[in-house]
Amino acid sequence: MIRRLLRLWPHRGILVRLGLLHVTLSVLQGLLLALLVPVLHALVAGPPDLAAARPWLITGAIGTLVYWALTVHATPVGFAASMRLTADARRRLMEHVTTLPLGWFGSANKARLTRTVVTATGDLGRLVAQLGPQAVSATVVPATLVVVIGLLDWRLGIVFLVTAPLAVLALRRSGRIAAETDTEMDRAATEVSGRAVELGQAQHVLRAAGQGASGGARLREALDEHRAGYRRALRRSLLPGLGYVGVVMAAFVVVLALGARFLLDGSLAAPDAVALLVLSVRYLESLGSLGGLVGGIRAIENALVRVETLLATPALPRPARPVRELAHSGIEFDGVTFAYGAPGEGTGGEGTGGAAQDARPALCDVSFQCPPGSTTALVGPSGSGKTTVTRLVARFHDVDAGSVRVGGTDVRDLDHDTLMRSLAIVFQDVHLFDGTIEENVRMARPGATDAEFAAAARAACLDEVIARLPDGPHSRVGEGGALLSGGERQRVSIARAFLKQARIVLLDEASSALDPENEGAVQRAVANLCADPDRTVVVIAHRPATLAAADRVIALDGGRVVESGPMDELLRGDGVFARLWRGYEEARGWRVATHG
Repeated sequence: MIRRLLRLWPHRGILVRLGLLHVTLSVLQGLLLALLVPVLHALVAGPPDLAAARPWLITGAIGTLVYWALTVHATPVGFAASMRLTADARRRLMEHVTTLPLGWFGSANKARLTRTVVTATGDLGRLVAQLGPQAVSATVVPATLVVVIGLLDWRLGIVFLVTAPLAVLALRRSGRIAAETDTEMDRAATEVSGRAVELGQAQHVLRAAGQGASGGARLREALDEHRAGYRRALRRSLLPGLGYVGVVMAAFVVVLALGARFLLDGSLAAPDAVALLVLSVRYLESLGSLGGLVGGIRAIENALVRVETLLATPALPRPARPVRELAHSGIEFDGVTFAYGAPGEGTGGEGTGGAAQDARPALCDVSFQCPPGSTTALVGPSGSGKTTVTRLVARFHDVDAGSVRVGGTDVRDLDHDTLMRSLAIVFQDVHLFDGTIEENVRMARPGATDAEFAAAARAACLDEVIARLPDGPHSRVGEGGALLSGGERQRVSIARAFLKQARIVLLDEASSALDPENEGAVQRAVANLCADPDRTVVVIAHRPATLAAADRVIALDGGRVVESGPMDELLRGDGVFARLWRGYEEARGWRVATHG
């Protein structure tokens, strides 16, 4: 585990220095205990001889001062190394995470990421500052004492030499079970973490269902499984733990019996017998404390595995010679097939509830073109693959077959930063940071001027929202944008797209839960996006007004392109698009009739 930790952390010098300090402290502790032998010989073997004991007592006093000074030095070094290791591990994890495909960030992987960054790295720091030094002491002190006891009486030295491998075998079995149970407990704890996040995010739903306090069945099941897992862990670790304690106690009984016998038959002097008894107790005490540490060390080893596993997650492949300029803003799908559920995928496609359920392709042999400066509307029933198309354009995932080309270049050959600079993405589930409206909009281009910000807000119809808020653009949006309505959050997201001045915009038009004012504003903002002849727009359309502004419509069903062409042409047929259009019109008529 030490070698793996050194591979993970580049600052090896401080760990080596800390290890040498604690080895020195442990050896010094054993040697200080060994001074008990000459001191007892001087004071107990016959008439007390203080003169003979004095050099050993002075040596012990000096050794104790050295031990104290080294301890004072090692403690801050240990905590500094712990904090630095934790910070470096977290920084390295976060740097790696930013290279992963965006499709990796599903709910399960986000919970795993949180526990790894917060808990696992903290455990590694605890190993350096606390458990590591204790483990060094619990192994080096007994090793030193075995040498001292062997020099004092070889017969008892052999007993301790025999005890050590037996204790190691018992300890290894106990440690293996501790590692297995810790893995099970971590899996259960990760599930509880995910359900706890869900509890916080879905309070309005849970309270409406009368389960605000209980958290719903999924959280209760996760807590019950965690509790049951803890009981299983205790039962599994009980016998191995008792076995280790039994080996240690048996060794003490044997040493006590042999020491008494050797004392009675005169082969062991009384001062040596007393010293051996004290040294034996210290030896076995150290072994006993090692048994208590093994569970924590194994848990930290599992934490190290979690960090290593996350760091080993394949990053988004980078081309050897990336293309750094787009020739144009056109988009082309050429025979694209893609299925969620590949190893490491964290999110599912439409209709999967956010997790891949099987390997059924979300898109199958999809081909189409979006010419530069065009507006293409994607339509189709839920689960048809519309959102998957936009995710592949943004390279949230890589295709299984075929190619997605932006500006005439396969997205896998594009420099990722170039692709991201050229794209603006507006999805229904808009995430805002807990800052001001202006801060959230300026994320797209922090160096934009005030005039550019105002123009973007105006084009997105966000200026209407800003005008009625007391602090204008400096009004806070709350956590996740909770202080704004859904339509207002989407206007902020569209303003980002305008401010970014991206050549390509991917837009999932909000289809529900919008009041008439926000619905009209979002429609105008979308129309403004589509009106720029230099901008290529791909919009998942739900409204006739947006469809009417599109140059062409692509109808998807079951992951395949079933129709494509101008809206008027498709309406004259009786295909998927015509049926969807009639559904839009019927819904619109019902809304007009309902709201008067």
